Amino acid sequence: MKEQIIISLSGLPKELITFIIAMLPIFELRGAIPFGIYNKVPFLNVLIISIIGNLLPVIPIYFLLNRVFAFLKKYKYGRMFSDWLTRHAFKRSKMIELYEMLGLIIFVGIPLPMTGAWTGTLISVLLKLKPKYYFIGIICGVLLAAVIVSAIMLFVYRI
Repeated sequence: MKEQIIISLSGLPKELITFIIAMLPIFELRGAIPFGIYNKVPFLNVLIISIIGNLLPVIPIYFLLNRVFAFLKKYKYGRMFSDWLTRHAFKRSKMIELYEMLGLIIFVGIPLPMTGAWTGTLISVLLKLKPKYYFIGIICGVLLAAVIVSAIMLFVYRI
């Protein structure tokens, strides 16, 4: 599936593809930064595009998610999906539940599978994290992830 997404975007400018990849929950900036660097997009452009692309979808999602869950719960399969998503998110929520903003920063910032801004947003909504903690945590976490992924890529590619 990942390859199909990238192939379907192949005719677009590399900067736009980098931006789109950063917006996708499958990749986020963890996939966008390596893609941009590999495709010779200037590093500073990759960094800025990836950070903005990663943050752009999750902030409105924070405000809409409760409404989406309420809508889904009206229908049998929607409720099943909502319950599955909630269970999945709560499995990863301990750090955020315990440390709130700092936990969110670490959760979003450490580039491991099933962590990141999308999952961090979902958990923040489910735990009813204060908006102030959410915004600071998600932004700092995305910046931390950008630094870590960039450092790894700079080491690998020796830019």
